[in-house]
Amino acid sequence: MNNGPRIQREKQTVEQMIRIYCAAHHGKVLCESCEELLRYAHKRLDYCVFGEEKSTCEKCPIHCYKPERKTQIKQVMRYAGPRMTYKHPILAIQHMLKNLKPAPEHPKNKKNKTM
Repeated sequence: MNNGPRIQREKQTVEQMIRIYCAAHHGKVLCESCEELLRYAHKRLDYCVFGEEKSTCEKCPIHCYKPERKTQIKQVMRYAGPRMTYKHPILAIQHMLKNLKPAPEHPKNKKNKTM
């Protein structure tokens, strides 16, 4: 299970994005549907094969979200992403900088090259 500082920051970023989206669309701090999405996102981060080397989801070569959840999180990110700059500027800048880096190589591919 991943629990390093980068994964924790990713969890914090996705949580703030979901909170922004939920407040605007559902009028709550976190409704049941958004709470479920947050738990799902955190679980995906917990078990990300890239761990601390993880890129942003946008650049990730593995799409680990189920199609329905992927659609939900894309909606959230489209809405909340631009608003993060004002509400959580440090998290937003860190995320934008992380998005500039290329996606890491899949761990299975790395093993095959070293053999």
